[in-house]
Amino acid sequence: MNTTKTFFNAITLHQNTGPGINDISFDVGQIIKTSQIKNGFAHITAIGSTGSVTTIEYEPGVIEDLKNAINRIAPPDNQYQHELAWHDGNGHSHVQAAIIGPSIVVPVRDNTARLGTWQQIVVINHDNHARKRIVEVTISGI
Repeated sequence: MNTTKTFFNAITLHQNTGPGINDISFDVGQIIKTSQIKNGFAHITAIGSTGSVTTIEYEPGVIEDLKNAINRIAPPDNQYQHELAWHDGNGHSHVQAAIIGPSIVVPVRDNTARLGTWQQIVVINHDNHARKRIVEVTISGI
């Protein structure tokens, strides 16, 4: 009989001013290995309202393209209601992070994240200053 198990751990990152992008594929892979869960899923969540998680080919040209696209979608120099209320200059950060989303789910097969050849898991800091960010990883399965 297979019994579902759950395992969790966290990754702590020091991220550059947004959009700052970090590849966490290796770290997630290590957490999956440590979990000893053979088949299931990994849920990866950036803690905080100015961070997001997605997958992309972590290659300098694509990373630069993604940064440019993020800033076109919610430009830092636009006027945001958040800034009118809080005067912290990061209204765009919240909007960018919300559009991409704080988390993803990745299949786990044979104790490994099931990703494409050129697909890496990345965390994006959208804030207008460098940040220490925590990423929670929860593995569930058998």
